[in-house]
Amino acid sequence: MFLTITATGTPERPATDLGYLLHKHPDNAQAFSTSYGTAHVLYPEASVERCTAALLLEVDAVALVRRGKGKGRGGAPDAALAQYVNDRPYAASSLLAVALSAVFSSAMKGQCNARPELPARPLPLRVEVPALPARGGADLVRGLFEPLGWTVTVEPVALDAEFPAWGDSRYVCLVLESARLTLSEALRHLYVLLPVLDDAKHYWVSSDEVDKLLRAGEGWLPDHPEQKLITSRYLSRRWSLTREALERLELVRLAEADDSAIEEIDNAVAEETEADDAENSQEKSVSLAVQRRDAILAALHASGAARVLDLGCGQGQLVQALLKDMRFDEIVGVDVSMRALTVASRRLKLDSMGERQAARVKLIQGSLAYTDKRLKGYDAAVLSEVIEHLDLPRLPALEYAVFGSARPKTVLVTTPNVEYNVRWETLPAGHSRHGDHRFEWTREEFRAWAERVAGRHGYGVEFTPVGPDDPEVGPPTQMATFSMNTATPTTKEEKAA
Repeated sequence: MFLTITATGTPERPATDLGYLLHKHPDNAQAFSTSYGTAHVLYPEASVERCTAALLLEVDAVALVRRGKGKGRGGAPDAALAQYVNDRPYAASSLLAVALSAVFSSAMKGQCNARPELPARPLPLRVEVPALPARGGADLVRGLFEPLGWTVTVEPVALDAEFPAWGDSRYVCLVLESARLTLSEALRHLYVLLPVLDDAKHYWVSSDEVDKLLRAGEGWLPDHPEQKLITSRYLSRRWSLTREALERLELVRLAEADDSAIEEIDNAVAEETEADDAENSQEKSVSLAVQRRDAILAALHASGAARVLDLGCGQGQLVQALLKDMRFDEIVGVDVSMRALTVASRRLKLDSMGERQAARVKLIQGSLAYTDKRLKGYDAAVLSEVIEHLDLPRLPALEYAVFGSARPKTVLVTTPNVEYNVRWETLPAGHSRHGDHRFEWTREEFRAWAERVAGRHGYGVEFTPVGPDDPEVGPPTQMATFSMNTATPTTKEEKAA
């Protein structure tokens, strides 16, 4: 089982920097024991212009059978002879991926103490894998590697060169070339995609494989066009693990999508008086954001809520206001973006907050498009200027996650009233108040949606104007207060009765 990594260089940036990154000196041949054999690292060439590191894995076939997860390949009950006569010692697979991770662990993590500037520097790289199982053929190989920035050359390996009529085997010779990837990125691509192409693993796949996949896939897997196939194959088609991984990848994707908008928030934290987005800029002159928070606090007081969820808490302004009111015993801010939660934490000064006050507040990451057991059992939930940031096809998922699964006694929803937009002098006609708004509803549309949701999930609903209530176009913000019907069954026993 064999793989080479080649870097090219110049006198200013010599190719031998590869040795620093891999933490393996080009003048030495090194051997490392693994659970299934011995991994050798050597350098066939090492010069300023060109440096090649080779990983040779000698697999102990007997140890593979004795310590593997099953009698046959991938755990299948193959014939006894197949346990010892197979392609495992020769073709790249999860065995080589594990060896890559073990032997080049620092390089894969992007660490280089001797030259800390090197890991972030893209290198002209060439990776060669002479024998790679490709279940899906050359097209799948290209479909996996080309979206990641690789130039891919795939040559099928004939079953027998002397008998071309027998056709090609399921193995290919793979060459990958790129000048814009770091070594860490290249190794993480190989670590995930070698076993994906083989579509098998030599060990039992447990729940910790999800964490391994997400770590190795950071920065590229959430947006990969073959994400589902990669996830399913990497996790040996275990549906429960695949579903968990896909949900977590979706959280990451949504968080990364939010980052561009959240960059504006850092300035707002440093200068409290500065608006963090276009909508707040419109509202600043009439202090609508403050009026909205006051209306929410008044509705929460009227409901008698003590334990409150701020769903889509963003930078934490509402959490901060709730924390100042001692009538609220527990406040939980939820947002899909870790960066937004970090900014909220800085705003609230959680790291220096007193123990008693810190016990009242918690910030957690979560997507409102998925059910979450952590959100159950609260008195009230607030969705302040949140729903309009979701694509309409995703809104039913939020409805069920909040009203059907979490089921707080009171739910407050605020959203812009699009009819009022004509009153904003600086807002161009036909434009939304914020570039990320997927929709903005009229009063009639919001009322219809709220009444439909309330009826479906056993809530009553009342509507409150927020801000100046214009006799022609209504208020700038509309708020719905959902209150759980006391006669609505909430437990399995009550529903059964």
